[in-house]
Parts: sequence; C-alpha cells; structure tokens
Amino acid sequence: MEIRPFRGYRYAGSAERDISAVVAPPYDQISPETQDRLYAMSPHNIVRVTYPKDAADKYRDAREALDGWLADFVWARDEWPAIYPYHQTYTVDGRPVTRAGFVTLGEVSDYARGVVLPHERTHAGPKRDRMQLLEATAADIGLLFMLTADPGGELRRATTPVGEPIAEARDLKGELHRLWRLTEEATVSRVRELMATRQAIIADGHHRYETAVAYAERHPAARYKLMAFFALDAPGLTILPNHRLVHDVQGFDFDDLVQMAARWFDVAPLADPSTAELENRAIAVVSGPDAALLRLKPGARNLIAWPEKTSPAWRGLAVSILHEGLLRPLLGITDAKLEAKTHVDYTADRAEAIQLARDGKCQAAFLIAPTTAEELQAVVRGGELLPQKSTHFYPKLLDGLVFSRLGE
Repeated sequence: MEIRPFRGYRYAGSAERDISAVVAPPYDQISPETQDRLYAMSPHNIVRVTYPKDAADKYRDAREALDGWLADFVWARDEWPAIYPYHQTYTVDGRPVTRAGFVTLGEVSDYARGVVLPHERTHAGPKRDRMQLLEATAADIGLLFMLTADPGGELRRATTPVGEPIAEARDLKGELHRLWRLTEEATVSRVRELMATRQAIIADGHHRYETAVAYAERHPAARYKLMAFFALDAPGLTILPNHRLVHDVQGFDFDDLVQMAARWFDVAPLADPSTAELENRAIAVVSGPDAALLRLKPGARNLIAWPEKTSPAWRGLAVSILHEGLLRPLLGITDAKLEAKTHVDYTADRAEAIQLARDGKCQAAFLIAPTTAEELQAVVRGGELLPQKSTHFYPKLLDGLVFSRLGE
C-alpha cells in the first residue's frame, strides 16, 4: 500500500483542543435524529458537508458551507505534510481499551490488484450519493477504516506519538478520540517504507472507497484517499455482532421454529439471553417471553445447503450458520429479501435486541457471536466476501478531526 503524508485541514474556529462540537460519525451511521442533533451542536459541525440535510440541492449546500468555512479560516490547512496518529479510547466490558492507528493518504486501486481487499458488497445508491458529494465539494473528509497486519509491532512503534494531542473529541457515545501530528521526514519515510509491502482490508467505508476509485479514473490527480490504518493484531480491535431482528414473516411461530430447527440444532430453553455464552455454533433466539439456545449438532454442518463455492472458513461463521441454517430454510428469508430490507433489521446492542423482541417490536431477535479478526482474515484473504452485516467495528471513526482536498 503506497501512502503519502498530507497537509491536513483542521478546525481553527477555537483555541480549544476539544473539538467535540464540530465532529460527526460516518454518514451511514447518522439517523435523521442524529443529524438534527449534530446540526444543533455547532454551526461549524462537519455534518453540513458530509451529510447535509435534504434540500433542493444539498450537494451545493455542502459546497457553499465548506467554501465559507475555508474563506473565513474556520478550517485551516497545516503548514507541513504530516502523518496523524489517531487513538480511540473506549470501554469494553467495563474496561478501558485504546486502539492506536494513524491517518494518512493511501493510494486507491481496483480490487483486482490485491492491494486493498473488501469484505462486503456495495450498493449503487450510496455510491451515487457519495460521488455527487465528491464532485460538488472536492473534499475528502470521510475516513476509511483500514486494517493491516503488523505482527511485530513495527508500524505501531513508528507511529507512536510524543507529547500532547493537537485535537481531541468525544463522540456521541462518549468515547474519546485523540489526534497527533508527525512531520519529521525520517519518521514519515519509515512509515511509508513499512506500509509499502502491506495489504489493507477495508473494515468500514466500502462505498466511499469504490467511489474514490471511480472518481480517480476521471481525476487522476485524486488517486490518494484519506484513510485511517489500524493493526489487525493489536489490542483494541473490537468487532461486535450485528444481531438480527426478524419481522413481517407470514405465519411466524416460535414453537414451530424451534421444532423445525431441532433437525440440525440441539435446542435448550434459555432463561436469560442477556448472559448467554455465544460462539459460532450457538445462536440464541428471543420471541416475546420465550427464548432458546440453538447449538449446531456435530456433523449437521454437512447437511446445510450452502451457497456454491463457499469455503469452510465462510461456512464456519456464526452469521453464515444463522442465515443458511435458520433464516433461509425455515423462515424463507432469501438473499433477495435481505437486499430489499423487508424482513430483517440489525443492531449491535444485545440488550436492545432482546428488549425489542420482548416488547413485540419484532417477531424474533437472533443473537449471534461476533466475527473474529482471525475469521475475517481467513475469509477475505481467500477471496470471498462475508455475508451482509457480518461485522460492526466499534467505535466508529470520526469525521472532522482532519481532512484533505482532492488533488491538492
């Protein structure tokens, strides 16, 4: 992966290091209610550029907002090219964890080159939206969340910051994000050297990456995209499961479901789904007051009608077992229905999933184990894509800590 330092644009509308009021989650994590909240936080919140409110021409509105900020030096460009160490400190199971990475420009290329590997499919609508925004603003603001191998820790050591951060912010969930700046030529050269032979896997940002590839085909000077790199093998890589919330399945009945599932799964009553130990062969289902733990029987994996050309690694994923062993054969939820978003919603919050099922807001919640970093690598490096919504990387990156202009 070829990377480049860059002169980042950073918030200059205040002397304070805390810029929580002007940053925002990635556009695809912003609901209408969150959008309103971000707009109210500051007239300079970056959401006005990354995810402007629907209007007669929201892309023009985004460009005018950005142009006005730059003209008024609300956002100012750093004097020297830099690589920006980026740390996220958050809580998992009551313990503080820090994920350490760095922001830089990375070269975009077609997946066929094998430098950047995807793990999920994309859709045309979001890519059209992101392309129209890029064409209007020429602003490269949305960070791509990239994963790369660093088994010896050399990359982490080379990008370890010194001193106080240049900016920090709390996201809407209260997690801490901090940014530093590395400008020394020797340090930058060392990081570029270490990255030169590495592949990168896209964790979050597939639509933006593919949009950047298409944009660079028309604008060759813009073949470097804003990316944040984190180590696959370092502490702090938290992948949450996306639990499935099933609704609008005609004739759904919990007892019928578990009776049919008993062909391939050992079924046991589940008193407290909030504390159930889940792994890739065990799935919890909650429906109203009922709950059960379904554990795939030894040898039953060979009886499932798997999609053709899927590997043992793909078939071993909890989400694959759920979809191919339960949702498709027992509830008729096909890939087409998943694409149409007519029968399944998602949440990474187990407590929320259980409550929605208890309250009857969905017919059933299917609770699954998270995809591990090892499982992700085994599937992706084998040339496959994971099933839809297989991963929820936490916490999400923030837009607005630093950004670039395409072609500069």
